[in-house]
Amino acid sequence: MKKCWAILAALLVGVVATACGGAGTTSGDKGTKKVTVAASQVPHAEILEHVKPQLKKEGIDLEVKVFQDYVLPNKVVEEGKMDANFFQHVPFMETTNKESNYHIVKVTGVHIEPMAAYSKKIKNVKDLKDGATIALPNDTSNLTRSLLLLENQKLIQLDNREGNKTERNIKSNPKKLKFKLVEPALLPRVLDQVDLAIINTNYAIQAKLNPLKDNLFIEDKNSPYVNILATKKGKEKDEAIQKLAKVLNSPETKKFIEDKYKGAVVPAF
Repeated sequence: MKKCWAILAALLVGVVATACGGAGTTSGDKGTKKVTVAASQVPHAEILEHVKPQLKKEGIDLEVKVFQDYVLPNKVVEEGKMDANFFQHVPFMETTNKESNYHIVKVTGVHIEPMAAYSKKIKNVKDLKDGATIALPNDTSNLTRSLLLLENQKLIQLDNREGNKTERNIKSNPKKLKFKLVEPALLPRVLDQVDLAIINTNYAIQAKLNPLKDNLFIEDKNSPYVNILATKKGKEKDEAIQKLAKVLNSPETKKFIEDKYKGAVVPAF
């Protein structure tokens, strides 16, 4: 009887260990480890799907879960529900860590998505009328990025270019532009309601906007906002996470990004 109880206890321990494992958890295939990544649909999840076969050869089973917002991907990683995420740049990550007391860290940079301005009412930024309404992303880091882009076009002037910015940092607004802050994912939907909107490339592409052809103005390829693979502090050296980082920075992935997105998404390695 004691022997039977010992066998049952051992089986239960095995089940619990499998259920609670994170990066490097053994999956159903013998010798295969599983890594879960939270990602935006375009281009992040598409890039991850592309590298799945490469990771399979490395003994890694990659599971990708798509999120439509910029809040949950960090939350699920911080809580240990997923191993990593791929959707954000470092300024966004640092702001989120500070505001939410998270411990997310960069693993590697992958690509840049130049942020751009779009309009259904004008064809040239010179046609923007006094008092026009501009829709901007409402999260801190992307709002800062948008305001800097507007300053580059001489539409506004900020008090300085250091740190995060809000409308309060606008010291000159000669056209008396009005600003509407919108959840980033919803910006394409309000394009009909405003004179101009500054939209993240991933949401622009999902809305069938071509960042290269449809923009009124766009960040150049030297933008510091590189999209990164990120994980919770302490897990960045895990073997499975490092293998994922390696294939994301491979020549094959670089060619995929260049061929598929044709400059709308730019490799950063």
